Amino acid sequence: MSVFTLPSGDALARWLEDGYAIGQLTRFECIAGGVQNSNFFVTTTLGRYVLTLFEDIARADLPYYLHLMAHLARHGLPAPAPVANRDNEYLGTLADRPAALALRLRGVSEAHPSAAHCARIGGMLAGLHLAGRSYGRRQANPRGAHWRTRAAALLRPHLPADEAALLDAELRFQADAADPARLPAGAIHGDLFRDNVLWSGDSISGVIDFYFAGHDALLFDAAVTVNDWCGTPDGGFDPVRAGALLIAYHAARPFTEAERAAWPAMLRAAALRFWLSRAIDQYLPRAGELVMQKNPGEYREILLQRMRAIPPLPVSGTR
Repeated sequence: MSVFTLPSGDALARWLEDGYAIGQLTRFECIAGGVQNSNFFVTTTLGRYVLTLFEDIARADLPYYLHLMAHLARHGLPAPAPVANRDNEYLGTLADRPAALALRLRGVSEAHPSAAHCARIGGMLAGLHLAGRSYGRRQANPRGAHWRTRAAALLRPHLPADEAALLDAELRFQADAADPARLPAGAIHGDLFRDNVLWSGDSISGVIDFYFAGHDALLFDAAVTVNDWCGTPDGGFDPVRAGALLIAYHAARPFTEAERAAWPAMLRAAALRFWLSRAIDQYLPRAGELVMQKNPGEYREILLQRMRAIPPLPVSGTR
């Protein structure tokens, strides 16, 4: 989360008073971190919320994310339920930007997860995928295969020769890999990193930042999650944490044989996605008040490591 657009306190107070039934504004503060939208903690006389101003997502695409959050919250997942305004709409306009409020979830992120944390994440992710089966809207993963091809074309002229060669080789590999359209698919989070999960003690109290969600292979979501939650400082993976996460996922939604065959390529595709997005932020940055850039080299190294070693998927009957 970042800040590109900063509304005045007076403008925010009027917007809340005119459009919502959540009391009067008492405090708001910027949330720094991430790279996509402008985000704020908002406190009123009736509660605590998160305000998001959408910077580069098309307005027509936003209902998918907001209604997905509402859908998951109704199914008992710890997603931030969006708040409807007096017109019963989740989406409004503030500071000339599409804007939405969601309930602020309590808890803190866990930077150094244990195997027990990873097991809970695996079970929760499977639950998210199962609940997503009944979500009626469908919208492609905004960072899916087509985006990766376009992003690579934008980035290639800016890369050192060795990195450009690695990028081209990986794109060729992915083009020859199994078609992900043949894998179980549905609504995915797409960005389930450690800083997008909140904990209260040993329990998951919140899953946030659904604005990279979309319809894609469920296995891609699992790969994104394993790469972050189960990684080691050198880009490898911790087999204990990876095993805990994948076994817990498999217990709720068993992996198919097709997914098992596609797993090595999917882990590499997930690493490629974040190498590309971080490198674009580095070489082609956007202006903003508080914009956090993350190191693309981290995910370039993860990609290289996934070419060498892969955490195995559980087999049928493993619990």
